[in-house]
Amino acid sequence: MSHERPVRFCVIVPVKAAAYAKSRLSPLGDLARRELVAAFAADTVTAALRSPRVGAVLVVTDDHVLASGLRDLGAHVVPDGAADDLNASLAQAAAEGHRRWPELRTAALCADLPALDTHQLTAALEVASRHAAAFVSDTAGDGTTMLAAASRRDFLPRFGPQSRDAHLADGAHEIDEIDVPTLHRDVDTPADLADAVALGVGRRTTTVTRSLRL
Repeated sequence: MSHERPVRFCVIVPVKAAAYAKSRLSPLGDLARRELVAAFAADTVTAALRSPRVGAVLVVTDDHVLASGLRDLGAHVVPDGAADDLNASLAQAAAEGHRRWPELRTAALCADLPALDTHQLTAALEVASRHAAAFVSDTAGDGTTMLAAASRRDFLPRFGPQSRDAHLADGAHEIDEIDVPTLHRDVDTPADLADAVALGVGRRTTTVTRSLRL
């Protein structure tokens, strides 16, 4: 019988300040936009913390209110050391994660996945554990919602426009052999939010959408 321990990850979740995040949700109203930013992050972090493949969640944010709430959920929080460059922020956070938990591999996860299902995330991380680097594309097919790597050297975040192609060019494996719709479904627009709600969003997002009658 094998007693080999399963590979586990430090999951880095970058969260923009609610004051200016998710501008494409502005048609819903500024209050709704701010509350949804917080709810998305809370539901994403909660789903990640429940995964047996996740050893720690490290949130990167300069929003002190969001930081406090996510810390209460069980996440660790660090300030954003490169607020104008997401990929630089992720690289810095990866270094900090390795310092704190050298036994864990590194994964980066978008904070706007309110429908994220823990079982689907776990399945994706299981696939990722068999590769030097692996990623999940977004629903549109040109972006990225998750990148996982076996080492800091292999962790090369290219989040942004056309990030799927950039990660493929770096040699990362695209996780498309399993069905993980809730991990694909990031939310930038009201239409995206409707799709996420149809999949089944987390408790915080459900509360916000109902209270605001969205």
